[in-house]
Amino acid sequence: MTTTAPELRQLALTALACTDPQQKTVQTAALQQHYLAGQLPVDPQAELLLPASWVIPGRPAKPLLVPPLQVGRRTMRTPEGRAILLHALCHIEFNAINLALDAIWRFAAMPVAYYADWLQVAAEEALHFNLLCAHLLTLGYRYGDFPGHDTLWEMVAKTQEDVLARMALVPRTMEARGLDAAPSTRNKLTQVGDLAGAAIIERILNDEIGHVAIGNRWYGYLCQQRGLEPIATYASLAQRYAAPRLRAPFNLEARRAAGFSEAELQALLMQ
Repeated sequence: MTTTAPELRQLALTALACTDPQQKTVQTAALQQHYLAGQLPVDPQAELLLPASWVIPGRPAKPLLVPPLQVGRRTMRTPEGRAILLHALCHIEFNAINLALDAIWRFAAMPVAYYADWLQVAAEEALHFNLLCAHLLTLGYRYGDFPGHDTLWEMVAKTQEDVLARMALVPRTMEARGLDAAPSTRNKLTQVGDLAGAAIIERILNDEIGHVAIGNRWYGYLCQQRGLEPIATYASLAQRYAAPRLRAPFNLEARRAAGFSEAELQALLMQ
């Protein structure tokens, strides 16, 4: 079955394929607006096909994608170093828009609330991207001026065949790393007097707690649906898909707020 009328999942795929970052954020915000207004239906059963001529995710020509170790130094001592840090955060948020849109279109037969949750994530990631890009401009730089790496999208691609693996290893692993890193980044920006940048990081941290919570919610739902024990299943998936090993320090307060159980946090601390 293919869907031809305007429908959320099909339009999410269209936004995902968009190569212009600003246009992608406009399309994503419009999807959220129309959905909340009751003007955009969701068809969970639609089996959507990626047109042969489309490439996902849609990306601009820059930034150049390089291995993580080849991304520039993110020192706070110079304006350029601070711009490199903010650019890296822009790139993370751009990829986060794409991963949320991909979660909407790719996985059929989920409850309607699943698609609504990931649409909210996509819209908030688009807002984060725009906030960071605007702040980067105050330093004289634009998104694309520095290289970026593709680690986050690589895990999205690895998990494209199984929504359980996607929920386990993208929001609950890759994005949860942001919960751990955000306080240090915020504090460093504050120390060099970049209070506007620090405020953006604080906003992102608060929203990302909700995004990780969405990943936790649907991971728990899928484990229950499939009769799986969550902690053992996570360990198995992390090994199977070669997920990065998470390293301390951990933002345990934020992780608790995002729905990680005490047993999960204990397993994290003991790895």
